[in-house]
Amino acid sequence: MKNIFSLMLLLCCLATVFTVCEQRKASREMQNFGAGWRFHLGDVENGHVPEFDDAEWRSLNVPHDWSIEGEFSSDHPATPGGGALPGGIGWYRKTFALPESDATKLVFIDFDGVYMNSTVWINGHLLGHRPYGYISFRYELTPHLKYGATNVLAVRVDNSQQPNSRWYSGSGIYRNVRLVKTGATHIDHWGTFVTTPAVVDSLATVRVRTIVVNAADESKAVRLKSIVRDDQGRSVAESLCDGEIGAHARSEFSQDIEVHHPRFWSVASPNLYDMVSQVYIEDKIVDEYITPFGIRTFHFDADEGFSLNGEPMKILGVCMHHDLGCLGAAINVRALERQLELLKEMGCNAIRTSHNPPAPELLDLCDRMGFIVMDEAFDMWKKSKTTYDYSLYYDEWHERDLTDFIRRDRNHPSVMIWSIGNEILEQWHESGIPMAQELAGIVRALDDTRPITSGCNDPEPHNYIIRSGALDLIGFNYHHQTFAQFPQKFPGQKFIGAETGSAIATRGEYDMPSDIIRRWPVFAGYDGPSPNDDWTCSSYDNCSVPWGSTHEETWSILKKYGYLSGMFYWTGFDYLGEPTPYWWPARSSYFGIIDLAGFPKDAYYFYQAEWTDKPVLHLFPHWNWSDGDVVDVWAYTNFDQVELFLNDVSLGVKEKKDDGHLFWRVDYAPGTLKALATKDGETCRAQVSTAGDPTLLLLTADRSRINADGKDLSFVTVTVLDDAGNRVPKADNLIRLQISGPGFIAGVDNGNPISHEPFQANERRAFNGLCLAVVQSNGEKGTIALEATSDGLQSARVEIQAR
Repeated sequence: MKNIFSLMLLLCCLATVFTVCEQRKASREMQNFGAGWRFHLGDVENGHVPEFDDAEWRSLNVPHDWSIEGEFSSDHPATPGGGALPGGIGWYRKTFALPESDATKLVFIDFDGVYMNSTVWINGHLLGHRPYGYISFRYELTPHLKYGATNVLAVRVDNSQQPNSRWYSGSGIYRNVRLVKTGATHIDHWGTFVTTPAVVDSLATVRVRTIVVNAADESKAVRLKSIVRDDQGRSVAESLCDGEIGAHARSEFSQDIEVHHPRFWSVASPNLYDMVSQVYIEDKIVDEYITPFGIRTFHFDADEGFSLNGEPMKILGVCMHHDLGCLGAAINVRALERQLELLKEMGCNAIRTSHNPPAPELLDLCDRMGFIVMDEAFDMWKKSKTTYDYSLYYDEWHERDLTDFIRRDRNHPSVMIWSIGNEILEQWHESGIPMAQELAGIVRALDDTRPITSGCNDPEPHNYIIRSGALDLIGFNYHHQTFAQFPQKFPGQKFIGAETGSAIATRGEYDMPSDIIRRWPVFAGYDGPSPNDDWTCSSYDNCSVPWGSTHEETWSILKKYGYLSGMFYWTGFDYLGEPTPYWWPARSSYFGIIDLAGFPKDAYYFYQAEWTDKPVLHLFPHWNWSDGDVVDVWAYTNFDQVELFLNDVSLGVKEKKDDGHLFWRVDYAPGTLKALATKDGETCRAQVSTAGDPTLLLLTADRSRINADGKDLSFVTVTVLDDAGNRVPKADNLIRLQISGPGFIAGVDNGNPISHEPFQANERRAFNGLCLAVVQSNGEKGTIALEATSDGLQSARVEIQAR
């Protein structure tokens, strides 16, 4: 009897598992649709027709950016402002099959972003057109599909009309694509909205509004079960709701769920929950939809600035364009993650998505890593900034694009500010009033839980966008000289530094005397040093654009006043295009705190000293000069005082006061420069030594283990060293790279804004002693070996495990 009972119990368990599996089988399916595309650069006739012969087209996976594969040229219509890389027209086609069992399902295709002017067909049927290259969109494929046979998805991308961007845009299906299958009754696309209307330490009310679609020919009685799960997958609260949905109709359900002793989302502890939404019909689950979210409170105050979960704090942010350096615009999660890791280590806690909707993966990472986000919609409205920009499409598309943008991003706990525009030209025209009011109205109708701003480069009360009353936060672009007067100019209003700084620098280049500030491009009345003939900018903090400031100038003011809630510095990383203060042969920016290859400039350590509690002592510049030179030596530190030594002889002690840096003027002698910092009995040391001739290479991988998924990356730094192990500060040796094993070189770079070497290559010149190789998994497991060689130098090798 005991054995029979055990057997019956086992059969019951198996039956339960089988039933759950069958229920799950009926739920939605989501498939990454990035593999197996064919691509052709150039226009073709009838490329959308299924029978079209694409056998000679290139096979590739998306995301893909064809512009980054091109050659730099001042003749490209994008101009150096757009990165001096080619645009054009490209076609993508994907052939796929669906089983007969899918015939009862609804099938959708989701594009996270296609730059730009995309037109999509399925089996020759036109699905639609989206001009905005940064917007995510969906089409339903169901009516036009063949089951048990092949289907052809075709996408035409038109980035031929240029210039259409003030920075590098990239070209193609540069973000992810997914195939989504659901039942007839399902949760709508971006169909949940999770908010936390009441939060205290012991209890949070989580409100979820869910849109359920019934595409069936008859009404359906549905039950919606919403489950809150913590980051360990444990259910902590749930709610049930019943309703009737008519045929070919949709209904919104609203549920309030109490979560006891919530774990708050913050920049230091970004705790996340999942809202698991399950739709049942007659006790059978027909759809499941998961929405990550966070529980937090935040507040902007006219007098006290910003607070998160009741704790006052400054928003210490940077602006970021979307390109990934040598990888171009094609989205890669690890490349984004590396950028955020470097910024986090610097003390940064916020990102502005300049000046467009970002890849959704960026927001996922900000949720997980603890960054506050200003999520930005547009760089222009109806008044254009370049010949073929979004102003051409604004009238027809702004409402749809803004609606899709807000619905897509409104569940991210990292997103705390909506920006409806950047330096919009309507701020000087009365049309800015109704336009700002309309855009803000669209946002508030979809999400009234976050403040709205716009980056205003004329932040004065007469500004039409500010006068509209549409903004919750007055967004200042530059004008640091007027920050202190904000309460008088805007009584009762709230401040955000939407875009600040714009110091410009080339990593490893130094112009002296360092206490004279260069303002480039040169403007009327300027009497300082002229721009450099070698297209460099000084990496001392002594060079900025005339409308901006040095790093120290803005931060010294912003940190002083509590009502200044924070800032977004322009920019965290160098980016392709906009090579201010120069033009060709420059092709990428100088604004970054970190260069295009991901190597920190000296200003990185200024912010690390100001924005973190970790011990910081950064001594610069290098110590390879000529006899008779007088060299300005700087130190960034968060210690009280620093003593400087040259060849063990003291050059004096400097105390850290309000200055952002310590400064000595030193007669050069070869040898070693040392610094000793002290504070409350603690010490920190740094040194730089005169380097000899280059003799060897060093390879350093940021990750020695990567996933064998065909996407993961390891960023390998190549350093040129002398016999003593010192980096040679002016080394420009040609580095040749050879790779073996289950990986390939996805890109190379060195951070030099005027280099015209291709990014996709197996060699690169060092720039000021450094260059970069990006190693990518090819999808197989094993040991990837990268070897670097250079004429006359000892080679180096590094191994990376793909698992």
